[in-house]
Amino acid sequence: MMDKYIGAKLIQAEPERNPITKEITGYKVVYPDGYESWSPKDVFEKAYMKVNDNKNLPSGVSIGPEMVDDFIASTETITMGETTTVVRCVLRNGFDIVESSSCVDPKNYDEKIGKDICMGSIKNKIWELLGFLLQQAWQGIN
Repeated sequence: MMDKYIGAKLIQAEPERNPITKEITGYKVVYPDGYESWSPKDVFEKAYMKVNDNKNLPSGVSIGPEMVDDFIASTETITMGETTTVVRCVLRNGFDIVESSSCVDPKNYDEKIGKDICMGSIKNKIWELLGFLLQQAWQGIN
């Protein structure tokens, strides 16, 4: 039985379209070593996420706030007790991030404020996770 591996690569790709419908059918993929291949649309879009060009960085790419927002598939907010907000955020890949915030006095409680605080923490975590993924794709695991 073969061992299993995970990996991330920083690649270049361009969509290829059906000449009649103009729908994307797949992607031409160019790997860092120059190897070229073609990947069907659904396979490619499950494995890769577009990053932002950033000529000011050695990698040439970066994570942007819209990427963080787009990586959120859904959120669920609940109030627990009289002073606590809990937010569950499901990412596009199915990973969950859960954050909570609380206030001291129930008179000051506002679920919207609690959600905003939680979402700030969640977005910071997503930014960190996507940054880790980009670093992995750019530099490998060496």
